[in-house]
Amino acid sequence: MATNENLPPNVIKQLAKELKNLDETPPEGIRVGVNDDDFSTIFADIEGPAGTPYANGVFRMKLILGHDYPHSPPAGYFLTKIFHPNVAPKNGEICVNTLKKDWNPGLGLRHVLIVIRCLLIEPFPGSALNEQAGKMLLDDYEEYARYARIYTDCHAIKPKPKFKNGAISESTTALNVGQTNTSVLSTEQKNGATGAAVPLPSPLAPTTNTVVKGSQDQSTNAASSTVTDTGISGSATSSLAPVMKNKENVGLPKVNADKKKIDARKKSLKRL
Repeated sequence: MATNENLPPNVIKQLAKELKNLDETPPEGIRVGVNDDDFSTIFADIEGPAGTPYANGVFRMKLILGHDYPHSPPAGYFLTKIFHPNVAPKNGEICVNTLKKDWNPGLGLRHVLIVIRCLLIEPFPGSALNEQAGKMLLDDYEEYARYARIYTDCHAIKPKPKFKNGAISESTTALNVGQTNTSVLSTEQKNGATGAAVPLPSPLAPTTNTVVKGSQDQSTNAASSTVTDTGISGSATSSLAPVMKNKENVGLPKVNADKKKIDARKKSLKRL
């Protein structure tokens, strides 16, 4: 295997410049990989273009560069099996004019990779390395596309899912907002597990917040917290009524006793 030490300095400098450019602004549907110790072999993953039999698949390939690059074209090979007129079925060699007679030193790796991806959109059966695929493409495109899709489904790499920007932050926000509702639902689920009938609150029923805010007494707050814990806003009035009634009953004897003392004092003053 060739290494960077065996490549001329001008070739290494040229490749380093091109690879940096590909890394900063990659071509659409193409991802380039390289071994820093061996620039003579460039790997790339090419996404199957939409609307073709290669859609929803990723195809791995490699470009092998000679010592006199860019004066001579690289040799291209698909490592992923693909049913295509311009790809040899045995070794995956790619036949395209850009890598043959149409090559010139000013094209570079970016142009080569883009041309190879375009080859998946528009094959050239006239220079076919896969005669079966070339003949099928000319005679019956639907049958050719069916074979190509079968190869894509069986051999191509599955593309990674692409998430929309902000999806994670939106999910986190939803979880934070739903914390109170989660505690309420868990209580209702427990009530359902024990077989107790839990009445659902009416959208028009008064909420517990009105009762709680209108009272300053600790016993009332305790009662309202009990109602809030159960998560049933419709039962707030019925739960608080006995507490308020009991409070009034407890306060009546004390008021009556005070009144009797005042009356007794008035009578004793009259006697004097």
